[in-house]
Amino acid sequence: MKILVVGGGGREHAIIKKIKENKNVEKIFALPGNGGIAADAECVNIKATDIDLVVDFAVENKIDYAVVAPDDPLVLGAVDALQAKGIPCFGPNKNAAIIEGSKVFSKNLMKKYGIPTAEYEVFDNAENALKYLETAPVPTVIKADGLALGKGVIIAQSREEAKEAVRSMMLDKVFGNSGNNIVIEEFLTGPEVSVLAFTDGKTLVPMVSSMDHKRAGDNDTGLNTGGMGTVAPNPYYTETIAKECMKKIFLPTVDAMNKEGRTFKGCLYFGLMLTEKGPKVIEYNCRFGDPETQVVLPLLESDLLTVMQSVTNETLSETEVKFSDKNACCVIMASKGYPQSYEKGFEISVPDDISDSVYVAGAALKDGKIVTSGGRVLGVTAVEDTLEEAIEKAYKKVEKIKFENSYYRKDIGQRAMAANKK
Repeated sequence: MKILVVGGGGREHAIIKKIKENKNVEKIFALPGNGGIAADAECVNIKATDIDLVVDFAVENKIDYAVVAPDDPLVLGAVDALQAKGIPCFGPNKNAAIIEGSKVFSKNLMKKYGIPTAEYEVFDNAENALKYLETAPVPTVIKADGLALGKGVIIAQSREEAKEAVRSMMLDKVFGNSGNNIVIEEFLTGPEVSVLAFTDGKTLVPMVSSMDHKRAGDNDTGLNTGGMGTVAPNPYYTETIAKECMKKIFLPTVDAMNKEGRTFKGCLYFGLMLTEKGPKVIEYNCRFGDPETQVVLPLLESDLLTVMQSVTNETLSETEVKFSDKNACCVIMASKGYPQSYEKGFEISVPDDISDSVYVAGAALKDGKIVTSGGRVLGVTAVEDTLEEAIEKAYKKVEKIKFENSYYRKDIGQRAMAANKK
């Protein structure tokens, strides 16, 4: 089989490494891929969002199956375009990807179908939003409606900070048209949990839960990032909570999308907050999370490609999806200065004995060498019997990887360790 994976980050590298385990796979193409992915797939310099070129490539190369991994091409309708040419795909159609593409849509969906989430108001002009903030409780959360590279959410600690967020989104257009509409919502507190789930629109199978670390600095300080590391499973996500989420959130979401004529097939990501009043949805994503994928897929014992095809063929209920009961930890190595400005072009050295568990995100090939080309450069994952062992092993691997200007958090997994001791 010839496989096409659309995307070029650490998440895509994890997907490609897992798909490679299937013996029927002869070749994997990555569009655009990156310098590190080039070791596991043929990278082709076509942007993930250039849907016409992606489709042309898939047709010309007689692709047997495609995986569209990032949010942008999914929201733009990449799966619809590929399917129109007879190429089976993993990922939701455009009309289902709106669950991530529009925060207003997803919040209204939850309200309509009684899915627990934060209280909220929607605004389409800055004047009304600013007026509402005069009396709204703080802290409060301001969200741009559309996609904003994971940066369209601002937690405002004060009224003035909240007003500044509204001005920057709606008047200054820092996120372009994504800020034409905004959501202002209640600030929730409690442990956060990420749960990715396979669904074919009829059956839903949750994957192992995980805990992300968004802040750039140790002890959750500094700016928000795309994620500096993850552990799985998340110790706060107990069996009791999992059952409650399945009954009140997961299955009702799938049913709601079906009732709206937007059947969701692919990976549905639930960002949850475990509040005193029970689990609530913070956000939906229409695809695998990054860097959650880098800890979840190494724990998957079933064949990923087989599971993906069962989602496409709507036979998920007949397919075994089995996860290991081990623990995984992923530490992100970034360029110093990320998520703001940083230098790039430094050679990366990864010893062969750990390359299987290194997922490259921001790297390019230059004169036959891999060099840094992004903020988050790579993720290093370890799988062990206990969380403590997984964390220790991941950091031992990190110490073996060398590139100038490297930076990583030293405390990934410590919150989870503390939760385990309670």
